[in-house]
Amino acid sequence: MLRLDFPNKIIRNKKKILFVTGTRADFGKLKGLIEAVKREKDFDYGIFATGMHLLKRYGSTIHEIRKSGFANIYPFLNQDDVVGVQMDDVLSNTIQGLGLYVREFNPDLIVVHGDRVETLAGATVGVLNNILVAHVEGGEISGTIDEILRHAITKLSHLHFVANNKARKRLIQLGEIPKSVFVTGSPDIDLMLSKQLPTLVQMKKRYRITFPEYAIFTYHPVTTELSSIKKNIETVVDALIESNLNYVVIYPNNDRGSHLIVEEILRLKRLPRFRLITSMRFEYYLTLLKNSKAIIGNSSAGVREAPVYGVPTVNIGTRQNKRFDYKSIINVPENRAKILEVLHKLPKKISPSKHFGKGNSAELFIQILKRKSFWNRSCQKTFRDI
Repeated sequence: MLRLDFPNKIIRNKKKILFVTGTRADFGKLKGLIEAVKREKDFDYGIFATGMHLLKRYGSTIHEIRKSGFANIYPFLNQDDVVGVQMDDVLSNTIQGLGLYVREFNPDLIVVHGDRVETLAGATVGVLNNILVAHVEGGEISGTIDEILRHAITKLSHLHFVANNKARKRLIQLGEIPKSVFVTGSPDIDLMLSKQLPTLVQMKKRYRITFPEYAIFTYHPVTTELSSIKKNIETVVDALIESNLNYVVIYPNNDRGSHLIVEEILRLKRLPRFRLITSMRFEYYLTLLKNSKAIIGNSSAGVREAPVYGVPTVNIGTRQNKRFDYKSIINVPENRAKILEVLHKLPKKISPSKHFGKGNSAELFIQILKRKSFWNRSCQKTFRDI
């Protein structure tokens, strides 16, 4: 049975905006936008929290959403916390749960982020229920299934908030109407460049990190290379052990094959140079990243957030193929010798990148939402020939 978590008294002339989040990563991106909407008298907001947020194995990050001071949160369990969960099952479960919810709440806009299965579900539910869908950070390219999902979400969405002009051009190339594509920057840059982050001392105390210097390691499954995951993660972990550096290890996301990665990194648990953490609150993770020696693995944080701080990235494998290239990013295969070579020659004093925004994404987002023309559009999309 559905539970309606929105206030009983909703002012009908307010626009109702529903944010869909399925992971710690996309919530970090959406959080600043939700806070900006929360401050506005002309909008009501809601949060449909699903996916990893409800799974104990990945830190039950639904609690972090609640601790952020948000109300109107609807938690929906879209999968079992078991090995080998199928993405199509997650998609269908999320569509069913979110579909029932939006027909009760009837939002004016659904906001989704990135390239996750839950994002695809949010866009699908919106377009099938004649609800406007806004997609944040479309137009990016990468490896694995993520890129396919991201472009599919673009075609289902009516409005687009992209990180830069390059992404905007890709969406127009996909047939999107230029007036529906807004360059606002990456939303997490707002927080990254703010003065609201915890101090290094606070972060280390909260997560019991005792190293004076450390690197970050995060390695996610490449869902199109399932047969290679076990061998690849074994090779990478062997290189980390041999490198003699200190590491803060963040658990992978919950994509298929993640159990193989978790099984392998668990052998690091008893080694004194490794601190394993299931999940971190986003603000604390940014402090961790900002003060790290480097970030190693295949997380998008290595190609999106790390360059903002000038932190070196050792990007391993194909997961981030064709994404942003910067002098702080070193690309290597899952090869022990090559990983070790790079780890012993990490670049230093790298100037920060401003490729993904200047830290005013939420401000631009609200300005656009306040335009009458934003809401005065049909849910019927049309293709634009170039």
